[in-house]
This record gives sequence, C-alpha cells and structure tokens, in this order.
Amino acid sequence: MSKGRKPEKSEVMADSVPATNEELRSKIMDLQIELQQERGKVCKLRERLQEQRQARELEQHKHAVALTDLRAKLHEEKLREIAAIRETLARQHEAELARTIKIRDTEVQRLQGLVNALRDGAADKLKNALLAEAREEARRAFDGERIKLQQEIQEQKMARKQAEEALANALQADKAKAADLRTAYQQHQDEVHRIKRDCEKDIRRLMDELKAKDRVVCALERELGLQAGYAQKLQLQKEALDEQLGQVREAERHNHGSPKREVVPGLGENPDLLNNQEVEERDMRRFQLKIAELHSVIRKLEDRNALLADERNELLKRVREAESQMKPMFEKNKRLSKKNDDLLQTLQRMEEKLKNLSRENAEMVSQQSVQAQMKRPSSLTDLTHAHEEQEVEFLKLQVAEQRGIIDELTQERDRLVMSKKNRKKPFKLPKRHVVETYFGFDEESIDSETSSLTSYNTDLTDRTPATPEEDLEESISREESELRFRQLTREYQALQRAYALLQEQTGGSLDAEREARVRICCHLPNVVISRSCCVWLLWQDSKWVEEKQYLLRTNQELREKMSALQQAESRLQAEVQDARDQNELLEFRVLELEERERRSPALNLHMSAFPENSSSALQVYCHQEGVKDVIIPELMKKLDILGDNGNLRNEEQVAVIQAGTVISLCEKWLKQIDSTEAALTQKMIDLENDKELFSKQKGFLEEELDYRKQALDQAYMRIEELEATLYSALQQEQPACQAVAESLTDRQREELRLAVDKLRRQILRQSRQYDSQILQERMELLQQAQQRIRELEDRIDLQKRQIKEIEEKVHTQI
Repeated sequence: MSKGRKPEKSEVMADSVPATNEELRSKIMDLQIELQQERGKVCKLRERLQEQRQARELEQHKHAVALTDLRAKLHEEKLREIAAIRETLARQHEAELARTIKIRDTEVQRLQGLVNALRDGAADKLKNALLAEAREEARRAFDGERIKLQQEIQEQKMARKQAEEALANALQADKAKAADLRTAYQQHQDEVHRIKRDCEKDIRRLMDELKAKDRVVCALERELGLQAGYAQKLQLQKEALDEQLGQVREAERHNHGSPKREVVPGLGENPDLLNNQEVEERDMRRFQLKIAELHSVIRKLEDRNALLADERNELLKRVREAESQMKPMFEKNKRLSKKNDDLLQTLQRMEEKLKNLSRENAEMVSQQSVQAQMKRPSSLTDLTHAHEEQEVEFLKLQVAEQRGIIDELTQERDRLVMSKKNRKKPFKLPKRHVVETYFGFDEESIDSETSSLTSYNTDLTDRTPATPEEDLEESISREESELRFRQLTREYQALQRAYALLQEQTGGSLDAEREARVRICCHLPNVVISRSCCVWLLWQDSKWVEEKQYLLRTNQELREKMSALQQAESRLQAEVQDARDQNELLEFRVLELEERERRSPALNLHMSAFPENSSSALQVYCHQEGVKDVIIPELMKKLDILGDNGNLRNEEQVAVIQAGTVISLCEKWLKQIDSTEAALTQKMIDLENDKELFSKQKGFLEEELDYRKQALDQAYMRIEELEATLYSALQQEQPACQAVAESLTDRQREELRLAVDKLRRQILRQSRQYDSQILQERMELLQQAQQRIRELEDRIDLQKRQIKEIEEKVHTQI
C-alpha cells in the first residue's frame, strides 16, 4: 500500500507543476499585454502634448500679427490727425495774414487820403475830426487785432493740448491693449506649464506602474524557478527509490530463487536490460546537465535584471536631481521677466516726464511771447506820448516828406510779404538812403542824440522770441527795419534842429493855423511809426507760428524715432521668446530620451542572432557551442514517442514529458533573448542618432547666438546714431531751440542735461545687464547639452565594456 501511494503522490505533484507553470505563463502574458497598453497610452499622451504645443505656437503667432496690425493702424491714424491739424493751422494762418494785409492796405489808403486832404488845405475842423477819428479807429483796430491774436493763440494752445491729450489717451489705450495681450500670453504659458506638469505626473505614475509590474514578473520568475527546482528534487528522489527497489529485487532473487533456474533465463536477458539502463541513465544525466545549465542561465539573467533595476533607479535619481536643478532656472526666468516689465514701466514713466517737460517748455515760451506782445504796445504808447509833449513845435517841414516815407513803407511791406512767400530767393542788402533835410542832403550817420531811440529799438528787438543768428533772411529783414527806423529818427532830429533855428529867427510868433498844422503834422509820424510797429509785431507773430510748426515737426520726428525703437525692442523680445521656446523643446526632448532610457534595458548583449525562419533556436545554439551530435527536432520526436509508449512507468513518462516542456521553454527563452538583443541594438542606433542630433542642435544654437549678438550690436549702433542726431539737433541754435534755451535758466538746463545723461546711462546699463544674462543663460544651456552628450557617451562606453565582460564570462563558463 505504501508503494502504491508514493507513485500516486508523485503523479499528483507532477500534474500540478505544469498547471502552475501554465498559470504563471498566462499571468506573464497578461502583464505583457498590459505593459504594451500602458506604452500606447504614453505615446498618445506625448502626441497630445505636441498638438497642444503647436496650438500654442499658432495662437502666439496670431496674437503677434494682430498686435502689429493694431500698431500700424494707430500710427497711421496719428499721422492723419497730425496732418489734418497742420493743414488747418496753415490755412488759419494764411487767412489771418491776408486779413491783416487787407486791413493795413485800407489804413494806408485812408491815411493817404488824409495827407492829400491836408495838402490841399482843407478846413481845420475837418482835419481835426478826421485825425481824431483816424486815431480812435487805429487804436480800436489795434486793440481788436491784439485781442483776436491773443484769442487765436489761446485757441491754438487749447487745440494743441487737446491733441496731446488725445495722443496720450491713444498711447494709454495701446499700452492697456499690450498689457491685456501680455496677460493673455502669460495665462497661455501657465496653462501650458500646467499641462506639462500633469503629463509628467502621468508619465511618472505609468513608469511606477511598469516598475511594479516588472517586480511582479521577477517574483513570478523566481517562483517558477523554485517550482522547477522542486520538480528536479522529486525526480532525484524517484530515481533513488527506483535504485533501492532494484537492489531489493535483486537481493530477493539471490536469496529465495534457485540459481539454476535463474541463471538460464538471465543469460539472455541481462545484457539487453543493462544496455537499456545504461542508455537511460546516460540520457537522464545529459538531461540533468542541460537542465542545470539552463538554471544557471536563468540565474544569470535574473542577476542582470537586478543590475538593470539598479541602473533604472540611478537614472530616476538623476532625473529628480536634474528637475531640482532646473527649478532655480525657471524661477530665475520668472524674475527676469518681472524685471523686464519693471524696466518697461520705468521707460514709460521717463517718456511721460519728457513729454511733461516739453509741454512745460512750450507753455513757458508761449507765456513769454504773450508777455512781450503785451508789453510792446504799452511801451510804444508811452514813448509816443512823451514825444508828443516835446515835438509839438518842431515839425513844420515834415508834411512835405510824408508822401515819400509812406510810399517807401508800403514798398517795404510789399517786399516783406513777397519775401515770406518766396523764402528761397536771396535778399539784397539795402542801399544807403540820402534824405533831403533843411540844411541839404544828409547821409545815414548815427548822432549822439539818437542813442536813446536806438537803445529803445535794441531793447524792443531783444524782447522778441526769434533768434536771427542762424537765419540769414531774418537777420537781413531785421537790419533793414533797424536802418529804416534810424533813418526816420535822424530825419526827425534834423527837423527839430531846423525848427529850433526858425523859431529863434522868427521870435516865436506863430499863428493859430500854423500851430494847428504843426499839431496835425506831429501826430502823423507817430501814427506811421505805430503802424510800422504793428506790421513788425505781426511779422514776429508769423515767425513764432513758423517756429511752433518747426517744433511740432521735430516732436513728430522724435515720436517716430521712439516708435521705431519700441518696434526694434519688441522684435528683439520676440526673438528672445523664440529662443526660449526652442530651449523648452530641447528640454522636452531630453526628458523623452531619459524616459526612453528608463523604459529600455541599458545592457547590449552581443549574442548570436538566431534566424527567424529556423525550426529550432536551441539547435543553432548547440551548433555554436560545439555540440553537433544532438539534433533537437529528432530528440523532441523521441521524447514524444517515449511519452506515448505504454511500456514505461508513469514516473518515466512524466519525466519524458517534463524534459520536452523544458526544451520547448528553452527554445522560447532563446527566442526572447534574440528579440531583446534586437531591441538593444536598435536602442544603440537611436542613441547614436540622438547624439548626432544634439551635436547639430548645438551648432545651430551657436549660429543663432552669433546672429543674436550681431542684431544686438546693430541695434546698439542704431541707438547711438539716434542719440547723436538728437544731441546735435539740440545743440544747433535754431529758432525753436534758442527760444526754449532762453526760456530755461542755467540750473534747469543743468538738471535737464543731467537727467538725460542719467537716463541714457541707465538704459545702456539695463540693456547690457539683460544681454549678459541672456548670454549667460545660453552658455549654461550649451554647457548642459555638452555635459549631457558626454554622459551619454560615457554610458555607451560603460555598457560596451560590461557587455564584453559578460561575453567573456559566458565563454569561460561554457
């Protein structure tokens, strides 16, 4: 009974071992299927991230195009508004000039009629009435014109302020739109970073799941090895029991059987039995050796899997260290972006300060011009009243010369109008006039008695806002007016001397009619002088309007230059942003390579590749190892025949079946090793390709860095040229610049110059710091890429050395 139970137990255990093996195989296949599914999910996630990056790039491009269109439209609208304002101002100025010319023509004609009436000897009452009426009308007309001019100046100031406010509002709207676009871009960036972090978390989670499944596979493989060892142990126990049974049977035969009966049949049967037993023992020993070798190979592969797991853990640690190193870089990038925004805000504040300073300077110049206009008529009237008290009795002969003087003044007025219309025509120097006086012909000469009037004239001209040192036409016209005024004063002094002599001779006896005529005649030169002064003031006002237009043109040019600089700055910022995007793409590529390294095995086993179409990979391996007398297909057939043979015992049939399954598993294992070898060779090829790609990208980044340096150098040169032109324009003593310079004190000039120098130094310092930071970041990225390439090369060399050592160990063991 005990002998019958032992074979039954061994059969049950032998039946349970293949079942457990089949279950383990099915579990391994399920795990491999799940692993493939997880890899497909990772690929889908990577494709989704690439699509999101492309969508973000398209949105950025659309926003940039829309921003450029808005800026172009705003610039065109500003130009159109400024051109319309300029045209309206020019038309208003021309209309006012024509109106004043018409008024002056009517006044001159009326005065000419009055002179003719006086010459013809009209009645005294009529003359007095006409003179009083003319004086009152002239005063009213002058006051009305002065008020109108002041009102027009105020209207022009208000229009200019409105235009500046509209421009400021447009600039603020543009800045607000740019801020909105910047916030939208920042939101897109945050969304992209969030998606990237989520993808990285998903990838890490999937990798952890893959590691867990790898550990489960290793545990199942160990369990399979334990089951195989237990089966081998049972087989050895069965063989030992068979040997003991054989010995017991032989002993029973020798002890209880007849030697004569037993020797006769044993002579023919013992050699065959011995031969069969020797063959079976030899086959069993060979199978045991093969199984032991396969177990040793399995243990070596398990050791290699453990090494691969250790290397995978090291790679994960390195990836975490790289992420911790990249965090300060991202924080530094954020700080730099904030600093750039602060610099933009400071630039905007400085621009607003400059605009306010220019506006204050223009207001100060306008106030000074208005004060000068308000002071001139008052001083002129005071002078005329003082002269009226002194010159009542000294103008007897002036009536005869009034016609010529009025004609000359009208000619001079016409000539001034023509000179304004034809600025490009050269002026001729005025001829020295010869005046017929009481004592004869008197040429132009400055007397000591005319010093007061000439000093008054110089004071009057010094109050004007124009600066005639650099404009030839203005200097010529002013010299002509001064010469004309001096000529009139000399004639007036000659008349005074002549009338004094006449009074001494006559003894001061004058009739009423002569006194009335003298009174009338003494008022006429004052009226003429006042009219000439009005013409001079109008001409000065026209010059001020021209200076104002010149200031507007210079301001427009400066605004255009500032807009060009802002566009260049925005273009450089866009290029820097493109470089940052390329760096992010390279970083993502590095992460992909690291993920691929973590997924794939690190060792490259240089095993002999088995042909795919061969019937048995184990046969090829046996031929390579030198065992040529064993044919695996025939051996499998023999094992199948032995397994189907009914003469064998159950234990022998189980052993034969187990040997066949072990051999089939060995073939599958060798095929799997072949596939892993192909995957590792493909991995080596991919690493070489990635190395070449990194080298190409490194060269491209160096070229791009050189191009960015050249672009920045050109931008700096352009900025220096614009600063030089601006400084030269400010240094030139043009009318507008001179007026602004005269309106400022020395302290204000020094403060303005120091502020401009400080702003220039600050801008240069900030630009240099920004360029140095960008260059440092690019160099760090290049160094990291080079370090990564060197690490990959060292890792490849280390893998090659490990593969060689493993191959040498395998050959020595074989």
